[in-house]
Amino acid sequence: MKKRSLLLSLTLLLTMSLVTACGGNNTQSSGNTQSSGNNTQSSGNNTQSSNNNAPTESNTPSQLVIATGGTGGTYYPLGGGMADHITKNAGITATATATGASAENIRLLRDKQADIAFTQNDIAEYASKGTNMFQQDGKIEAFQALGALYNETIQIVVSADSNIKNVADLKGKRVSVGAPGSGTEVNAQQILEAYGLTFEDTKLQRLSFADSAKAIQNGQLDAAFQTAGTPTAAITELAATKGVKIIPVDADKIDAIIAKYPFYVKTTIPANTYQTVPEEVTTVAVKSMLLIRSDLSEDLVYKVTKAIFENTDKLGHAKAKEIKLDSVLAGVSIPIHPGAKKYFDEKGVK
Repeated sequence: MKKRSLLLSLTLLLTMSLVTACGGNNTQSSGNTQSSGNNTQSSGNNTQSSNNNAPTESNTPSQLVIATGGTGGTYYPLGGGMADHITKNAGITATATATGASAENIRLLRDKQADIAFTQNDIAEYASKGTNMFQQDGKIEAFQALGALYNETIQIVVSADSNIKNVADLKGKRVSVGAPGSGTEVNAQQILEAYGLTFEDTKLQRLSFADSAKAIQNGQLDAAFQTAGTPTAAITELAATKGVKIIPVDADKIDAIIAKYPFYVKTTIPANTYQTVPEEVTTVAVKSMLLIRSDLSEDLVYKVTKAIFENTDKLGHAKAKEIKLDSVLAGVSIPIHPGAKKYFDEKGVK
């Protein structure tokens, strides 16, 4: 009886081990289960460790999710255009989704809830170093650069009849600084800092581009910071209904901002970009860029890069005209994905 009992126990242990081993092959991280693109991968693709960010030829999902920004900004329509051309030309379905933009998008890449993401060059650097809004996250190493796009202009928007004339006038006013965790929020903080102001000096709100415009139109908000390519849809719509003014950043303050934060550049918003702003407006800008999960295969990323940069004239947004191969590496301080680098090398981009 003892031998029989021992044999039965060994048999049960062996069976449990086999079941556990089979279940382990199908286990995905919580990040993967939320990304529609990653859910459809074969079990072979899911056996990679979440800490292994090296690209492999087997790591090709059946669908790509592009994290963009608010529906009233520039990222969202551009992302939709890119998704269309990736789907048509890269042999994989892509979809664009609205998000809280830059900082949130990087966390979505980390958690594998997105595969490609729009962000600002300054925010990407903060994430790679674990600084600023990523201090609690620590260094995020789940992404690499797909390429720079265009200038992201910091626009300080008020209604056409507002008595706000400069940044200093924002003290005590109802001011939106963008969605929580967005690049706009950080830009607003840094510009106010140049004028000796903090968020506490304003009646702070954190609203998306579209919601900020609605609040200004309804008289519920005095001013809004919006970091986006110009023209920005939400501002264009507001200009057509209520009318807007764009508050300039003073020349000496621009110099101070650039001296402290070298990723900024001086720029101007051309006259008549918005129908109620007939004059040129001086301000600052950062650089928009695309990031991609670093663990995606080189072949896939090569095809995605080719699909985007060979169809910039068909992306359906005026800002796409500024996306040029000769400036695709400008302002990029993080490593380029090998698949993107292969394409740029073929095109002679340095």
